[in-house]
Amino acid sequence: MKPKNRIEDLGLFGAEPAFQEPLHVGRPNIGAKERFLERLNTIFDRRWLTNDGPYVQEFEHKTAELTGVRHFIATCNGTLALELAVRALELTGEVIVPSFTFVATAHALQWQQIRPVFCDIDPSTHSIDPRRVEPLITRRTSGIVGVHTWGKPCAVQELSEIAAHHKLRLLLDAAHAFDCSHQGRMIGGFGDAEVFSFHATKFFNTFEGGGVATNDDELASRIRLMRNFGFAGYDKVVCLGTNGKMNEMSAAMGLTQLESLGDFVDRNFQNYRLYLQELEDLPGFRMFRYNENEKCNYQYMVVEIDDAASSLSRDELMEVLWAENILARRYFYPGCHRMEPYRTLFPDVAARLPETEKLVRRVLLLPTGTSVGPVEIRQVCQIIRFALEHGNELKERVTEQTAVKASSTRR
Repeated sequence: MKPKNRIEDLGLFGAEPAFQEPLHVGRPNIGAKERFLERLNTIFDRRWLTNDGPYVQEFEHKTAELTGVRHFIATCNGTLALELAVRALELTGEVIVPSFTFVATAHALQWQQIRPVFCDIDPSTHSIDPRRVEPLITRRTSGIVGVHTWGKPCAVQELSEIAAHHKLRLLLDAAHAFDCSHQGRMIGGFGDAEVFSFHATKFFNTFEGGGVATNDDELASRIRLMRNFGFAGYDKVVCLGTNGKMNEMSAAMGLTQLESLGDFVDRNFQNYRLYLQELEDLPGFRMFRYNENEKCNYQYMVVEIDDAASSLSRDELMEVLWAENILARRYFYPGCHRMEPYRTLFPDVAARLPETEKLVRRVLLLPTGTSVGPVEIRQVCQIIRFALEHGNELKERVTEQTAVKASSTRR
C-alpha cells in the first residue's frame, strides 16, 4: 500500500485504489471456525435443528448471565425481537422514539399500527434527548423507546423517571450495546426490556439473530409464547403468535462467538485508540468518544465532519474514501423521518428535529473489526489527512474533471 502524497495518487482521479479488497465498516467477525464446525457436527448428529434445541437453551443461559438478567429470549433476528417486545408490552397508539436510529426501530412500531413520534437527539450523545420527550407525550402515548446509539448508553435514568411519572412503558433498543455497561451495570436489565441484534454486521453475530433481555417474569413468559406461535404445549395454542425462534446453527455460532468475545473487543479498542491518535487534531473533524471507565464493545468508529470548519464535506470525503475501496458509511442518513412511509405520514416533523437534521449530514463511520489492523488504519488515516489538508485543491480538480466530462458528452 503506497502512501497518497499527491492529488494524482488518489483513486478519485483514476489512480489505483489504496486497497485491492474493500475495507468494510462491519465485516463479520468469525471466531474459532473449528469450534463452530464441531458444534455443527453435533447438530447433525442430534438431528435437532430448531424448536428450542440444546444450543439455543445454552446460548440463552449464557447471554442472560452476561447481561445480568433473569431472562434472555433468543430470536431469529433483532427486528423480530423488537416486534415481539412491542406486542408483549401491549404498546398502542403512539410511542416516542428517536429518528436517528436504524429504520427497524421505527418499523417495528409502524408495522403494528403504532405511530412512531420522532424525538430529537442530544448532539453530545447522539441518543434521544430526554428534555425533548415530555412535550411529545399525549393521551395516546403508551411508551418510550430509547436507543443505545453506538453502544453508548442513552439517558436511562431520565427516561425511566419520565416513563414512571407518566405510567409509560420503557423499551430500550440495545442493538449496538451487547457487552456494554452503564454505571457498572450491564446493558440488558434496564427499562421493561432491552432488545439486541446479532446480525452479521454486528461485532458479535449469530449469522442472523437477536434477543430480548428482561427481569420481568410475566413479560418473558409472554414473549416466549409469542415467539412460538402461542404454543403452551404440544398442541395447545393460548395466544396469538408468530415464528421468531432462533435455530441451532445460529445458536452454535453465538456460543462460538462468546468464546472469542474478549478478542473481538480488544481489537476494536486497539483500533479505536489508534484512530483517536491519528485523527484527533484535524480541523472540523471530531471522533465520537466512549467512556473507557465502562465496559464497551467499541464496535463503531464514528466521526463527525463539520462542513463549516473542514475543507471537505462529509459526502465529499466519503467519495474520496470509496474510490480507495474504503467503504465508509453515513449512518443513519437521512433519518427515519425522511424515509418512507414516515416522510409521507409526517411531512412537517423535521422542524422539531434540528439536531437530528444536523447530525445525519455530519456522521461518517470508518472500518474496524478483526479484519482491520494498524497497517490498514494508518493508511486510512493518511488518506483522510491528505484529503482534508488538500481539500480546496481536490475540489478544484473535481470541478475541472466534471467540466471535461460534460464537454466530452456534448461533442
